Amino acid sequence: MLADCLKTLTAGLVLSAALVASPALAQDGKKTVGLAVANLQADFFNQIKQSVEKEGKAKGVEVVTVDAGGDSATQVSQIQDLITRNVDAIIYIPAGATAASVPVQAAKKAGIPVVAVDRNPPDAPADTFIATDSVAAAEELGNFVCKQSGGKGRLAEIQGQIGTTPQIDRDEGFAKAMKNCAGIQEVAKQASNQWAQDEGFNIAQAMIQRDPEISIFWGQADALALGAAQAAKVGNLSNVIVVGFDGDVAGLEAVQSGTLTATMTQQTQLMGRLALDSALKLAAKESVPATQLQPATLTTKDNVGPFIEQHP
Repeated sequence: MLADCLKTLTAGLVLSAALVASPALAQDGKKTVGLAVANLQADFFNQIKQSVEKEGKAKGVEVVTVDAGGDSATQVSQIQDLITRNVDAIIYIPAGATAASVPVQAAKKAGIPVVAVDRNPPDAPADTFIATDSVAAAEELGNFVCKQSGGKGRLAEIQGQIGTTPQIDRDEGFAKAMKNCAGIQEVAKQASNQWAQDEGFNIAQAMIQRDPEISIFWGQADALALGAAQAAKVGNLSNVIVVGFDGDVAGLEAVQSGTLTATMTQQTQLMGRLALDSALKLAAKESVPATQLQPATLTTKDNVGPFIEQHP
């Protein structure tokens, strides 16, 4: 059913692209940039949205934001609408690996440049890709876990949505660290569908039932880690290390309270500004690097305060 729906939407996108010769200015002369967000229920994506819209207002750019609600088919349809509106550029955060390449292909046929943020379709990459260097960041986090645990423990990993750029990169980075920490044994590993806290709780709870000796939880997003921390509390596990990734507001507050041991704080405000600047440069036919990776900061109770006061 989903495949049929995507096939229909793909055909519609191609038709729209064929009808649009080139992006045009809004009627009032402003540049118009479409912002297609994966899921605004996630704080990470909300921060990107807020940053893009704030920068757009400062630069006199009209930003048209659409939210896919985590559904790839919905997002394909939304980007079809943005193409029909003749936006000057599109900032694109794919809702998942399924059909992620379709919007990029259609926009390029319409002559509309695409800036991918956080996730980049490998078979149809955007004109530029802006993200955290998740491989390096996850490796740093893994090294921290190794040191924090004394190099010993039973590790349970809750992955993000399979096939997305951050899931692949965070797997790779953390695994690199674990290769140098032989005393930590991976005893459980399962993927989520939407990177959500309730998924993290349910997955972690099932893991604990199978292995009540788990001493480390690695959630590939703060929401997943928060769910794992909740499951560990319900399961009466003590001295459990729980780490996440993102630097969401809830994640940072959980680090401050001790609910999470650490997270990696991404520069969401910077990434939003960079995305809009890149979109405008591409619309003006200026060159932009194909990949723009940003560092994340290992965040513990010792340094979390400033990030809560002002997110980078």
